[in-house]
Amino acid sequence: QVQLVESGGGLVQAGGSLRLSCTASGRTSRSYAMAWFRQAPGKEREFVAGISWSGGNTGYPDSVKGRVTISGDNAKNTVYLQMNSLKPEDTAVYYCAAHRVRVTTNPDEYDYWGQGTQVTVSS
Repeated sequence: QVQLVESGGGLVQAGGSLRLSCTASGRTSRSYAMAWFRQAPGKEREFVAGISWSGGNTGYPDSVKGRVTISGDNAKNTVYLQMNSLKPEDTAVYYCAAHRVRVTTNPDEYDYWGQGTQVTVSS
């Protein structure tokens, strides 16, 4: 089992920045592909960013590309999501997820999830 704990969410004005963190514990000796998703009220969970277990490959949807960067620190078992130029439509609960094999945009394929952290962007 792997436990994921997100932190770093909060209230920020449009145009501002936030850095989210996701720290893994438990069976972290195995390498996982990691991703961030978000879910706004009444909407489906949406892929935001993903990083391969080696850290060599990252992926973003067009909705956040250029404003968001995912990175990892294997020594700390932590994945980060740096978000810049935030917009009100970025408001959502942000979730960290781990996949045993690869990054995918389908949330149903992930093996472990964190509890989420709220990000609210005011206009």
